[in-house]
Amino acid sequence: MTTFLFWNTNKKPVKEAIAALVETHMVDVLVLAEFSAGPVELLQQLNQPGRPVFHQPYFGSSKNMFFFTRFSSHSLRLVDETDRVSICRLTLPERLEILLAAVHFPSKLYWKEESQAIECTELARAIRLQEEKAGHNRTALVGDLNMNPFETGLVSAAGLNAVMTRDLAERRSRTVQSRAYPFFYNPMWSYFGDRHDGPPGTYYYERSEHVCYFWNVFDQVLLRPDLMNRCALDGVRILTRAGRLSLLSNDGKPNAEQASDHLPLLFELDL
Repeated sequence: MTTFLFWNTNKKPVKEAIAALVETHMVDVLVLAEFSAGPVELLQQLNQPGRPVFHQPYFGSSKNMFFFTRFSSHSLRLVDETDRVSICRLTLPERLEILLAAVHFPSKLYWKEESQAIECTELARAIRLQEEKAGHNRTALVGDLNMNPFETGLVSAAGLNAVMTRDLAERRSRTVQSRAYPFFYNPMWSYFGDRHDGPPGTYYYERSEHVCYFWNVFDQVLLRPDLMNRCALDGVRILTRAGRLSLLSNDGKPNAEQASDHLPLLFELDL
């Protein structure tokens, strides 16, 4: 299995927590948003004696996304990047090549839902273009979308077209006005509510207004059907502990004082 970890660290000094997560879960590819420490500092923390050696790939002009991997630096090759999105090819010996897209979209404090939805159409277009160039549709999209799975940008056909069940995603695409749109499978639908172990979301936000969801699933991983069955049903997890540090406060919300206001997301793919 190839293990991926994404975390929006909220510009907090959490390199020890990151290293603990990487060691505990034997992470192969690490993607960080709002990472404030220097990459060299983190690499020094990750590369302690007796641990697999991590590298930072030879790319990255994005101010929002940082990649680290225990694979060769050349295994991750950047193919498209903006200030908010990085798309790269992950090519490993004797394993399937995939496209890995990492995203950190603007907060709802600054962007309306309509703007977020339109940006999703641009992202979907960029991903399809890179899939055409790569000659396959094995794409994993991970990041802080600052949207819930049910919002327009995620579910609209021209947006990310991300559906909640594998059965739907197996259809591979749907047609609207004679145009075919490929599906993503979004396993994050399953993390709402309290009928499973773990927190009911990745981000908690409470305001004194009439519509408030409290828990949100802003941090997500979306999989194309060609990758979906290479991820077990329990292959996506929201993490709540980094070594001895609880990532939840005493009231069960993200521990924003000692860690981040977002919880990290782990997923595994059989490549």
